[in-house]
Amino acid sequence: MSTMKIKKGDTVRVIAGTDKGSEGKVIAVNHKNNTVLVEGVNMITKHTKPSMANQQGGIIHQEGPINASNVMYISDGKVSRIGYKMDGDKKVRVAKATGKVID
Repeated sequence: MSTMKIKKGDTVRVIAGTDKGSEGKVIAVNHKNNTVLVEGVNMITKHTKPSMANQQGGIIHQEGPINASNVMYISDGKVSRIGYKMDGDKKVRVAKATGKVID
């Protein structure tokens, strides 16, 4: 299994599905299921019972998971694939479209 190249905090664009074209920041990454949560994308409604954390209960709207293959990293306004490069003795992520080091 290959490594997931999208990380928490990255800005991504959805390239497939009902929310195609929308952009957002990655909130969470699930390596086991190969999914990501993107801010404001794939919103679902969830009915919750009252609990100690949520006294009122009711209907809440939250992000649902998207397959990582359906999002692409945004570098300088352009969508880009991500590669790896050795920078001295450190391995860094590189945006293929712009050639810039990501982190």
